[in-house]
Parts: sequence; structure tokens; C-alpha cells
Amino acid sequence: MKKRVIVLLADGFEDVEATTPIDYLRRAGADVVVAGVGGLELTGARGMRVKADASLADLIGETSHAGSFGWDVVVVPGGMPGASNIAASVLCSGVLKSAAGADCVIAAICAAPAVVLAPLGLLTRRRFTCYPGMESKVSGAIFFEDRVVVDGKLITSRAAGTAGEWAVAIIAALYDRETADKIAQSVLLKL
Repeated sequence: MKKRVIVLLADGFEDVEATTPIDYLRRAGADVVVAGVGGLELTGARGMRVKADASLADLIGETSHAGSFGWDVVVVPGGMPGASNIAASVLCSGVLKSAAGADCVIAAICAAPAVVLAPLGLLTRRRFTCYPGMESKVSGAIFFEDRVVVDGKLITSRAAGTAGEWAVAIIAALYDRETADKIAQSVLLKL
């Protein structure tokens, strides 16, 4: 069955951090659904306008091959106030807790690891990275300055400039290294 990915997108998202994994994961063959948090018409931190595929509220009850949770990967772009808007959403918190309980891949970048995942306890005793300086908001986790950090099914990254590497790491976790390398080569990403 086709791998299913949900991208949580709220107003104020970092444009590159949202569009890069959507593009790369679709190139890899994943069924990527952009879930609008608080609406379908969303505006990024740099003014990019995106129409979500569906509202998160409409997707909550959906199920599929991945069990009752329904998704293989949850992607959380950073950007401010996008990450704060996701963190404030009870629906997003529920999706992320369900994802952790279903042992699926959770991928967050920039401010999202510190602002969204840490308050939910999803970084506790885990290795992670985030936007420089945001690590001071996180306790009980192990911070690395690496561009991308993979700790089991948790994949975190630093900022817009690492979005390509982050997306490739998500593909490697979802499929395999060969598929990830093929996508990286097709877009001329230098790893």
C-alpha cells in the first residue's frame, strides 16, 4: 500500500520547510496530505499562500492501512508563528500523541521540535536538533547541533537551509536509503 503522510500546516509556517518535504515525499511516491490547522487557506511567514488538501478537523477520524491512526509520517514545519499555532491546537496535539503511540515517524524542523514536540513530552530522553537558540526551551532531551538528527522514528532538523536534507531523511525512514538517495540525486541535492 502507498505510504501516507500528513503535513500539519498553520498560518505563519516557514515556506521552504513546508513545501520541500511535500515535494520530495510526493516524488518518492507517498500520498501526502496537507492538513490545514485553523483553515484551508494558509499564509506562510514569507507570504506564500497555500491551499490545504483538507482541514485537520475533517481528517481526524480517517483510518487506513497504518492501523487506527491512519498515517505513516507526521510532518511539522517550523516558522513563527506557525509552530506556535500548531502547538496551540488541541487537534494537532492529539495527532502527535497518537502518532507517537502508533510508533510512526514524527518529523519536525526549526522551532517545531522545541515549541510543538517538547511540551508534549515527545523529546524526553531523545536526541534532537532545532533552530539555534530554541534548544534553551527544551529540558530532558539531548540536543545536537547537527543539521538533521534521527533518533529512531523521530527526525528533527535546524532550519530552512536544511529542509532538503531533512526531507531526504524522512524518505529514508519511510522507504529506504536507496529511494532517498534517488530523490536527492534527482533534485541535485548535495548531501
